Amino acid sequence: MPYLVTIGLEVHAQVNTVTKMFCACRTSFGDDPNTNTCPVCLGYPGALPVLNQRAIEKTLLTGLALGCKSPEFSRWDRKNYFYPDMPKNYQTTQMDFPLCLGGGVPLFDDCYPTDARNNIKSPGKVVLLNRIHLEEDVAKSTHLANTSLIDFNRAGTPLMEIVSEPDLESAEEAVSYLRSLQLILLECASSDADMEKGNLRCDVNISLREKESDPLGAKVELKNLNSFSAIRRAIQFEIARQTEELGMGIAQIQSTRRWNDDLGETQLMRTKEDAHDYRYFPCPDLLPIATAPLLEIVRPLVPEPRLEKIRRYESDFGLTAYDAAVLTADRYLAVYFESANHPTIPAKKTANFLINNLLGTLNEKSLAIADCPVTPEKLRDLLTLVENGILAPNQAKEVFAVLFTSPRRDPKSIADELGFKPTSSGDLEALIDAAIATNPSEVEAIKAGNEKLLNFLTGQVMKSATSKPNPKQVTDLLRAKLL
Repeated sequence: MPYLVTIGLEVHAQVNTVTKMFCACRTSFGDDPNTNTCPVCLGYPGALPVLNQRAIEKTLLTGLALGCKSPEFSRWDRKNYFYPDMPKNYQTTQMDFPLCLGGGVPLFDDCYPTDARNNIKSPGKVVLLNRIHLEEDVAKSTHLANTSLIDFNRAGTPLMEIVSEPDLESAEEAVSYLRSLQLILLECASSDADMEKGNLRCDVNISLREKESDPLGAKVELKNLNSFSAIRRAIQFEIARQTEELGMGIAQIQSTRRWNDDLGETQLMRTKEDAHDYRYFPCPDLLPIATAPLLEIVRPLVPEPRLEKIRRYESDFGLTAYDAAVLTADRYLAVYFESANHPTIPAKKTANFLINNLLGTLNEKSLAIADCPVTPEKLRDLLTLVENGILAPNQAKEVFAVLFTSPRRDPKSIADELGFKPTSSGDLEALIDAAIATNPSEVEAIKAGNEKLLNFLTGQVMKSATSKPNPKQVTDLLRAKLL
């Protein structure tokens, strides 16, 4: 029989600060192992923590962007457990008074898996959040055949834990939630949110029950999933596993499982683990935080919500929903578009060139929009040449290709160098008259209604021209003469 699926996510996002949460060690990625360490993040006895205010501000900014509230005071706690990647045997975190409470994550349609976008069960859904608290990350463990390696460079990195309510119903919603949250984190510039680098990780809680009125089933937690595809496949496997066992009368127990990507299955790690097992108590080394002054610092930095920006792009710029979604999926791309856009150029044409040409070129070069060598102003100059009839769209692509490799050059000079120079009206008229005179049969066919042959005559004019006039201009003049 089918069961109702309930899913909650615990997302761990590293805060992109220069230094760690409780010490001055660097948080850079990819440095030699155990080079960014000190007595504090190595857990030496007697080493005392010092708060990173920037990490607190970025967490509060994220909370405001997600509609969270903050308590008047936020407190630090110790979570006690033994792991080799946490030598203090406790983690400095937040339990009863986190920085952010409530709020929600809107599920953007274009964040669902591609094959699920035509069958979204709850369009416009907002997944409710329970809390966002700030804590320190653990070290990185690498397990070999007969030994394990520990790199403490990551230990102590500020880590936001974003905890949802059990408000998701499928693997597809979970993927959309994570991608939507990733976009918001990037928009806030509070986290790099890169799963490949490990600064965005996820634990998934899944339970099944027969009907809505039943209490939630036993919670099964899937630990440390680090790719969208793995998260989707792990959830789908776990739903199938629990469904099969419940159908056989095997009751589920609260447990923690890992995802084995090679085997495509979840595997049991441990059973039943509750908050009281960690013996939380207030951290004696850190005072509570008054949140109001910090909220006033970050409130002006809250970005425009993506759904509002999409609606603005549609209403103010006349863009399609698709174009608006593409342009707002990257905050740097949205800034680039608005900088390149100009009242003399239809916004739709600017958007089309960005989406169809610039993004394609960046993809070929494995570059992000933030690293684009062509400035928005140079692109605007190029599109102005198109709008003024000096360049045809295909000619603009050729100019752009040169501009991309020589971004300091002027688009007009590149166009001139490529031979895309306006032909004087008198010279162009003479070329058109010559093409008409030497192709009488095609002219008669055009006058009889075969307008496709206008392209043939346009080609004849282009061949005879010493420069490369705008083909559209030639075609329009031919049409005016013959039709």
